[in-house]
Amino acid sequence: MTKNKPFGDNARKGVVKVRSQLLHSNGELFIKRDTETGKFLDVKTSGGKFKGVRKEKQPFYYA
Repeated sequence: MTKNKPFGDNARKGVVKVRSQLLHSNGELFIKRDTETGKFLDVKTSGGKFKGVRKEKQPFYYA
């Protein structure tokens, strides 16, 4: 039987709900945004998504 790590070990458990991520307009990089203030926090430069951060729905643009 597996157990979770003990509480208080500063490990993230589950999703981070006060942040969200969306795909940059160039279609390659993900941007992390604070959901309370709407400010952009970080850009993922190594590729891929942020771990444990929920995704926002992308707006649909007509070309």
